[in-house]
Amino acid sequence: MSAPPRVPRPAAHCWKLVVEYDGTRYGGWQEQRNATTVQGVLRSAAEKVFEERVEIGAAGRTDAGVHALGQVAHLRTTRPMAAKALFYGLNDALPPDVNLLRIDPAAVSFHARHQALERSYLYQISTRRTAFGKRFVWWVKDSLDESAMATAASLFEGRHDFESFCDRDDPKDSTLVHVRESRIVGAGDLLLYRVAASHFLWKMVRRMVGTLVAVGRGQLTPAEVSTLLRTPSRVPAPLTAPPSGLFLEQVRYIADEPQRELVPAFPVE
Repeated sequence: MSAPPRVPRPAAHCWKLVVEYDGTRYGGWQEQRNATTVQGVLRSAAEKVFEERVEIGAAGRTDAGVHALGQVAHLRTTRPMAAKALFYGLNDALPPDVNLLRIDPAAVSFHARHQALERSYLYQISTRRTAFGKRFVWWVKDSLDESAMATAASLFEGRHDFESFCDRDDPKDSTLVHVRESRIVGAGDLLLYRVAASHFLWKMVRRMVGTLVAVGRGQLTPAEVSTLLRTPSRVPAPLTAPPSGLFLEQVRYIADEPQRELVPAFPVE
């Protein structure tokens, strides 16, 4: 259950934050009554620094166990503070698995979610057991057909109805999404999957990944994936990939260039 809204005084100052975090021990980004969340610890740190209630919102609500390489958030307060002092003050107050990468002054009207043009996610599949990267990969024991997975991944590009690949809080919500990039490449013992779109539906990326692994295992064909995009089906639901390998990679705004090189978040070598 979400925590009740906390309404601060009218804000006069706003900052754009870029945050990385290991989501393993968190119940996701969004604050909840009975779970530790990234938004919650970031708010706690900011209120410690400013000694007042603040407003914090993010570009995307990552789920429990999902990580971020570049989550973007807005922070609004009634009090001014130099960006450098705020950067160090927040990082000193944050737990070690949440780290502020950058902070920039922003217009008071800046909204991390509403003004974002695109989000990209990275998923790491490990082809071997790892002692050090377990929290950041999905280890798939079976041999995977990378070529078939790449073919299937390309089918997600374009505007499609992703009803088969999501859960919905409200059945009236549209399930149409335009995916700009969907590709998978090998990197040593890892298979890296990137998907970039204007927005994502709940559990969409993890079900896409689970479906691609099913293709790699020979349980589905690329043609059957194409059918899933045309006809609603519950097939992807039990294939949902674990959150451990998923990273919010980038949130892009008007002045930002999209990510080009597809590289591991944490190599497993």
